[in-house]
Amino acid sequence: MATISADGKTFTVEDGSRLVLALVDNDIDILHRCGGHARCTTCRVTFNAGEPDTYHPSEKEKLESTGAMGDYRLSCHILCAGEMDVNVLNHLSDSGLPDPGSRPSDDIPE
Repeated sequence: MATISADGKTFTVEDGSRLVLALVDNDIDILHRCGGHARCTTCRVTFNAGEPDTYHPSEKEKLESTGAMGDYRLSCHILCAGEMDVNVLNHLSDSGLPDPGSRPSDDIPE
């Protein structure tokens, strides 16, 4: 089990769960406008602790192409493991949008 801390909450999820879904399913206010395809970058997070050392190729490509490598990570392309202390950067409640985006699938698309 992974332990996730975000927005003042701490909860556990199965190892290997998509971070964006772990956040959504535990009532953390986060945008994910493209449905988990690493296209929109609205599911941005930073880490206080537990940041993965590796990048999914789609996340790496998007961050490099936008010049954001090292600034934030995309929660839609991170798998939960160990203890993660996360800062959500884009909240639905601050966006003026009617919904956070379509629910990402359980698995990260290749």
